[in-house]
Amino acid sequence: MLRTPKRSTMHGLLLLIGTVALGLASRRYPAVLPEFVSTYAGDVLWASMVFWLLTLVRPNGEGRHLAAIAFAIAVAVEVSQRYHAPWIDAVRALPLGALALGQGFLWSDVACYLVGVILAAWIDWSLRTRRQKRVAISRETGR
Repeated sequence: MLRTPKRSTMHGLLLLIGTVALGLASRRYPAVLPEFVSTYAGDVLWASMVFWLLTLVRPNGEGRHLAAIAFAIAVAVEVSQRYHAPWIDAVRALPLGALALGQGFLWSDVACYLVGVILAAWIDWSLRTRRQKRVAISRETGR
């Protein structure tokens, strides 16, 4: 059995940048999206971004482990929104702080994080499986 090849750093960076761009666009231009999408896309994409960051840190990491860690990080950040102290509320009041840490706890965000991590893990699995097939074919043909 062939081992799944290491993740491509270039793919990971492109997916990370694309995910961030889509997430920022979903917050900047909500009027051009259906209401359901504009409401939840940012949270789905935020969790996907966490997954892509982890794939860059651990390019050989098992996808399901990275997905579990990404989901745990996302939930931890969401739960942290129940904590209010002047210093962290000041950070959350900044645009970058609000994007990174969120504003207030919502159970719907946890559901979005699950969807985002599953979607990113599926894309990662699809890319790695396709790459594995290409590697196997090139070994068979000697190229």
